[in-house]
Amino acid sequence: MLNHELIEDRLAQIRISANRLKKMESISLESFTFDPDHYAIAEHHLRKMLESVFDIGRHIIAKKGLGKPANYSQIIELLGQQKIITPEFSQSIKGMAGYRNRLVHEYAKITPEEVFNIIKTRLNDFAQFCTFIVQFLERENNNVPFN
Repeated sequence: MLNHELIEDRLAQIRISANRLKKMESISLESFTFDPDHYAIAEHHLRKMLESVFDIGRHIIAKKGLGKPANYSQIIELLGQQKIITPEFSQSIKGMAGYRNRLVHEYAKITPEEVFNIIKTRLNDFAQFCTFIVQFLERENNNVPFN
């Protein structure tokens, strides 16, 4: 049985972090890189959003008996295969898994420019993910098959 409280908590984490990062969309790259706190805040919230995406995905997959993903990329793939998120969206965000690993394990190689580019170009992916999960929960609440 799905833990709706856990899912809602992670969705809230994504939204809170995305809102913090949206405030940085309007600053220039020069301003972003000049203040090391901008990078620290952005990296922190980006990591929280990614962890929340994978927590949600892993929970849904486990509780619905949809498989045993061996890595973060497979979580996204399974969500797409099961139409919890669209297969097209799954393909477009699959790189999130690798980026999560870079943030956690190769953090010294991440550049402020890279994080800034994600803020400018990929924040909507997180909003779209939340929309798909909310739609999935609504289908679940109404006992509508998702395949």
